[in-house]
Amino acid sequence: MTSRPLAVAVMGPTASGKTAAALEIARHIPAEIISVDSALVYRGMDIGTAKPTMEERAAVPHHLIDIIDPTDAYSAMQFRQDALRLTADIMQRGRLPLLVGGTMLYFKALRDGLDALPQADPAVRAQLDEEAACVGMPAMHARLAAIDPETAARLKPNDAQRIQRALEIYALTGQPMSQLLAKAPKSELPFALLPLSLEPSERGALHERIAARFDAMLDAGHGGLIAEVQSLRARGDLHLGLPAMRCVGYRQAWEYLDGACDRTALREKGIAATRQLAKRQLTWLRSMPDRVVIDCLATDATAQVLRHVNARLHGTS
Repeated sequence: MTSRPLAVAVMGPTASGKTAAALEIARHIPAEIISVDSALVYRGMDIGTAKPTMEERAAVPHHLIDIIDPTDAYSAMQFRQDALRLTADIMQRGRLPLLVGGTMLYFKALRDGLDALPQADPAVRAQLDEEAACVGMPAMHARLAAIDPETAARLKPNDAQRIQRALEIYALTGQPMSQLLAKAPKSELPFALLPLSLEPSERGALHERIAARFDAMLDAGHGGLIAEVQSLRARGDLHLGLPAMRCVGYRQAWEYLDGACDRTALREKGIAATRQLAKRQLTWLRSMPDRVVIDCLATDATAQVLRHVNARLHGTS
């Protein structure tokens, strides 16, 4: 056991019930939620991100939701700095910090730090943007695979932001990003972290949940996801090159509004993209051997989460 104060991480793929589990903890233990989600940071993107409702956010304090405009960027390093500050503040208030979400890069940044990576270089980025415009993102992904196969293997060929960041790091340091991360000194957290991971015992059942949730987004009130993206497009300052508009669901709805596909294809593409996201999240989770795995399909999954938290708080685990 450690004398450091406790923080709890509630991790898992999309549609695994992370929000419900966190809210159940907070019903029994004074707690505050820190969102670990790269999409929830954006204002005006509520339906497609499955953002906690205003009622849920009123019941339990939430942090790192609606903090930037969709035109802005938010990095893993920014998340780490914000999360460390917030956990300290929450603990000072005598409450339990709950780090809840599915952006595994943010969890990794929090636990391991990202100090070995160089800052962005505008000149290098401009050059990479120019090259990508000429040869296309799949070719850039192939280039990355040649110099950093480990990083390329976990990125989709059209993940422009992360592919170009990895190429930028190589251009600036002459070393693959995966090697720099492996060599980075581990930063000990000022708190003990209990990593609880909600994972499906049967992948098909999670896929059914994903489909049902995407359908609910499309059918939500006031026009659902399509109307939300239509409203974002109407601003005039957003485009598919922005990280915000590349979020799962938003890209597909944008393409639908461009006339590139019909509603049936939008649904199919959105569900497929969400399933791919869940697959990547589960791959990240399997690289965390110390996590406590809870079957998210179990009828008592949220109760199991609460039992693990109580056991750690009371020194019985």
